[in-house]
Amino acid sequence: MRLKTSGDTSNMTLPQDSERGINALGSAEKGKATVKAVDPKLLQSDMLPVSSPAPFRLPKRRGLSWVLFVTFSVLCVLVLPVRRSNIFSPASHLDFSGVEPVVDILAGMGFTGNGRTNDVLWDKYSLIIKGQRVFIHSGEFHTFRLPVPGLWLDILQKVKAAGFNAISVYSHMALINPSPGVVDFNDYRALEPLYEAAKQTGIWIVFRPGPYINAETTAGGIAHWVTSEVAGELRTNATDWRAAWQDYLQGVITETVPYQVTQGGPVIAIQIDNEYPQEPATHAEYFRELETVYWNSSIVVPLTTNDPGEDQAWINGTGAVDIYGLDSYPQRFDCSHPDVWNPVVTNYYSHHESVNPGQPWYFPEFQGGAFDAWGPTAPGYDQCRILTGANFENVFNLNLLASNAKLINYYMLYGGTSWGALPFPGVYTSYDYGSAIAENRELTVKYPELKRQGLFLRSSPDFYKTDWVGNSTGGMVSVSNPAAFVTLLRNPDSAASFYIVRQENSTTTDVTTFKLNVTTSAGNFEVPRFISGITLGGRQSKIIVTDYSFGSSSKVLYSTAQVLFAGQIGGRDVLFLYGDPTSESEAALTLNGTPRIQGTGVSLVSSNGVTSVTFLPGIQGLITIWDSSEQLVLYSDADTAGTFWSPEISANDSVEFAKYWQFGTNSSILVGGPYLVRNATITGSTLALRGDLNDSVQLTVIAPDDVKTVTWNGIPISADVAAVSNLTTQGGFVAQLKPSSTVLGFAPPALTNWRYANSLPEILSGFSDANWILANHTTTNIPFKPYYGDGRVLYGCDYGYCENIVLWRGHFNATENTQSVNFSINGGEAFAATVWVNDVFLNTSYGNSTNNRNILEETDDEFHFPPGSLLYGRENIITILQDNMGLNQSGSVIDEEKSPRGVRGFMLNTGEFGEWKVQGKLGGYTNYLDKVRGVLNEGGLYGERMGWHLPGFDTSSWALRDLSEGLPNATAGVGFFVTTFNLSIPDGFDVPMSFTFDDTFQPYRSQLYVNGWMMGKRVSNLGPQYQFPVQQGILDYNGMNTVAVALWAMEPEAVTPTLQLTIEGVYEGGVGGIETNNPSWSPEGRS
Repeated sequence: MRLKTSGDTSNMTLPQDSERGINALGSAEKGKATVKAVDPKLLQSDMLPVSSPAPFRLPKRRGLSWVLFVTFSVLCVLVLPVRRSNIFSPASHLDFSGVEPVVDILAGMGFTGNGRTNDVLWDKYSLIIKGQRVFIHSGEFHTFRLPVPGLWLDILQKVKAAGFNAISVYSHMALINPSPGVVDFNDYRALEPLYEAAKQTGIWIVFRPGPYINAETTAGGIAHWVTSEVAGELRTNATDWRAAWQDYLQGVITETVPYQVTQGGPVIAIQIDNEYPQEPATHAEYFRELETVYWNSSIVVPLTTNDPGEDQAWINGTGAVDIYGLDSYPQRFDCSHPDVWNPVVTNYYSHHESVNPGQPWYFPEFQGGAFDAWGPTAPGYDQCRILTGANFENVFNLNLLASNAKLINYYMLYGGTSWGALPFPGVYTSYDYGSAIAENRELTVKYPELKRQGLFLRSSPDFYKTDWVGNSTGGMVSVSNPAAFVTLLRNPDSAASFYIVRQENSTTTDVTTFKLNVTTSAGNFEVPRFISGITLGGRQSKIIVTDYSFGSSSKVLYSTAQVLFAGQIGGRDVLFLYGDPTSESEAALTLNGTPRIQGTGVSLVSSNGVTSVTFLPGIQGLITIWDSSEQLVLYSDADTAGTFWSPEISANDSVEFAKYWQFGTNSSILVGGPYLVRNATITGSTLALRGDLNDSVQLTVIAPDDVKTVTWNGIPISADVAAVSNLTTQGGFVAQLKPSSTVLGFAPPALTNWRYANSLPEILSGFSDANWILANHTTTNIPFKPYYGDGRVLYGCDYGYCENIVLWRGHFNATENTQSVNFSINGGEAFAATVWVNDVFLNTSYGNSTNNRNILEETDDEFHFPPGSLLYGRENIITILQDNMGLNQSGSVIDEEKSPRGVRGFMLNTGEFGEWKVQGKLGGYTNYLDKVRGVLNEGGLYGERMGWHLPGFDTSSWALRDLSEGLPNATAGVGFFVTTFNLSIPDGFDVPMSFTFDDTFQPYRSQLYVNGWMMGKRVSNLGPQYQFPVQQGILDYNGMNTVAVALWAMEPEAVTPTLQLTIEGVYEGGVGGIETNNPSWSPEGRS
């Protein structure tokens, strides 16, 4: 942390060092809190792992006796004849994870901290969490895009199963702080259930509360009321902006303080705002104001931020954070040509070394997919999943590793749904993002590659501390073929080396073969030694390891095969390698014990205690290379490796951080076959596996040899003895798993018996807008002023209506000279606005987007009055039905978040308007009725105001009319269609479902409500989305469900939408216990 001094300019009182918790271990030198006095050579690999599910723990003592004990212990270790990696190394299996004084010892070893806690420290390599060196391997997850708290555990279990140990999480100010003075952490807005689920799963959290978060969400997450009530410039040190975010930030602090790592919780860092330049000075002062709020609170974990480009922001100077991070999206966000790549970024390491070499290299956001835009040429998320697919993950993620990054977060790992008014105008409802976990929570084709990488990182503690030695361009690495590019990382303590190889031309699809000169404990030589070379397919990267340790005492001298798993299971050292089935690979190992099984399809040559293994082409499936009482070495093709899981065997709950790898446990097993393995426990001689199945599979288990019984979701499984004998003679288990016949029996109900009612009475004669808001403001805090009119400001947010559909009614007297009216209407990209005079349709103004090109977020049109449409000498009424597509995010123009949604210009060709009235969501943002679904769920349609979209509203008196018939008489207008259906899905099943509209281009828009939640906005004239996943918890799996469609026909012609419920998959398993919270209709406030 950069210490703030009294010389910094600020209009806020900053805390003194003593108030900020800098203790006797810290010093305020050169702007950082540092710790000194102990030779850092005493700490080498620093992982300090636990060796068993119920680890031995040293007594928690302080004082002289403890110091003498530790000093004596360290001296004893120092004099032992051990390998360099053994002093405080993974192989030592000393468990200091729960011993408080170790933190103090580590704090004296030259690590940097923020002066407020020693539980999160760092050096130039990585974070040190409670004394453990940790590689942060993280994925982005936004709980507000999955508004069913019971399902957050599902996502976290899928994150953990892929080998990740952390998530990055935004919170959303607009949802939590919906109106001035209101802070709401109920229901899906809550943080506590997320934090509890993270503790239950063993997942760290980098919390990113903004208040600005970007995230392709309306106003970048800033509360909508702020955009009209705050006059000062947002995201600066403007006093009214500072006052506006105080309640929200104090709220998230209160919720987060007890869940910091210092108190046994998952939160290890907090991000300040999001992707923001440090200049001008008002930006820097704004950051310092945010930081000061944290410093004046009980938040003690480090503060971070994310630089959107290599701008060196927030490293030094006013507003600087503790740990700098760089965001990077090398493929950008157009998925139209998914086979066309941008090359890898080659200067990550040099940028890091030039700007913050003393800190660990942190990527708060690295591309894990891409958002998709409105428009008929928008490619859709399936194409984004190809662009950023497994090959991209392999090449570009390993390129990050080659830059020596040790804190990496992939954005997104699970995208979810931008339901209601969550999206900013550039995106549609789905926020699938082409992620490894799809919007409907299914695992995609991208997931196995992330899992292979995740399990390697979890298995490789020597990788957590590496020096960047050089690459093949700079001459530090010698490679036989210049078409291959190699970067060398080496652990300075154990000498384990990691040669990360890719194609010199990272976009090529050519195959490259080469040999590599490596440095090992056995000398320098060229690998491979027995086969023709290392083969790189097009768009492929590999990690060649040397002097790589696995288990308690085993060593890989080198391997051109890839490491999936390395560790100890049941007292045996276990190594799982994999490779391409079409090419050879090679490894040199120290093999111990007497082999009871030796694999076929391989060649073994032993010399001087090292066995070289050649893996021949054509290996498919899993084979055993070496099976002794001391070691088990396995090999498979890459696809088979991707079907394996390594669930951790956690300590009992009495152990602090029981579910966290390196802290509560270093014990795990191997499980192959199932769609998902969520967790595993061992009680006595029984291994209990829990997970999901969608098909019959062969279950393969490598577990401690004292396991005698295996259960799957509570049901005992019979072993296939013959199959086990081909796998291993110790600790193996093979069986057939089959889902129940129920899996095949699900069929979605048809959506029939629709009821219909008109939802646009506002254009009918006799409709009274007496209770609507009088739109008579002549000033606005929105900086984008009206273009023309009579001085009145017709912006929805100025009257409390910031989101979804807003209606305007303008009153005027007409004469025979009244011929037309001009309106400039602003609704955001892809909006629409339909205009009537009295009950006569005039026209529809269309905003536009074509894959984020040809963007039109406001229109300026002349509307002509047809003959007979006006009442001369009497009052006439213009009705404007306008869709608000969300507020803009920050951009190149100051205060773009204060988007002028509404009517920016109004003018009759002759005469003046009288009253203007406006109506949006019932109650606006101050008195909206639905406190569960929240401020962004509803809009101002008559049907919404009456609650027609809610379960329990009585539609029995409505007309029977099928949705496919559209509106009566092919008119332009809005109608509500409502039906119900029953589901009866047994417990223990996860059944992703979607509501699927017709995939046609027609002039209609529709809003989809499921049990009262607006789960989709279908824009048929633009596209691309027509399928809308809806989660269990919004869907009632065992009861009646209400679906409503607000159909807006934008032209006086027939539209014929269709809608069906579709099942995307059936999975036996799931997390279970999902509660519904779908408040039903009440007449209160709806009259």
